[in-house]
Amino acid sequence: MPRIALFPGSFDPFTKGHEDIVRRGLHLFDEIIIGIGRNANKQRYFTLEQMTAWIEGTFRDEPAVRVVSYDDLTANVARKLGARFLLRGLRNTTDFEYENGISQVNRYVYEEVETVFLITSPHLAPISSSIIRDLHRYGQSVDAFLPYELDS
Repeated sequence: MPRIALFPGSFDPFTKGHEDIVRRGLHLFDEIIIGIGRNANKQRYFTLEQMTAWIEGTFRDEPAVRVVSYDDLTANVARKLGARFLLRGLRNTTDFEYENGISQVNRYVYEEVETVFLITSPHLAPISSSIIRDLHRYGQSVDAFLPYELDS
């Protein structure tokens, strides 16, 4: 049975930290599905379509990675996709506290799913999507934090 992992998130934007988790996860899983979750309560900074294209471009030479978007509980999506693993990155203890609760709920919804946490590489730990959005919003270059180039 192939080891399929769903890497869920809003990815607004998808950062070099996210890319690092996916590339390292490829040593553990046969396939990684990057799942961009839709949240009706949040307005995206970058469009879902553009983010999907940027992520697909980042992994264009990696056949074991694909991108989907979804509007459902993450555990339900994992089940539908045949993913028995959820892949998550942890930058710090605050991330752990947040992710631990979500992990428990995902197991409640989909008993067979296991959440696998990878610790963010130290040089990428300070990067967060919200910081990148703020920098970009106020005209600062964010190229150093992204694995793709933003459209002008």
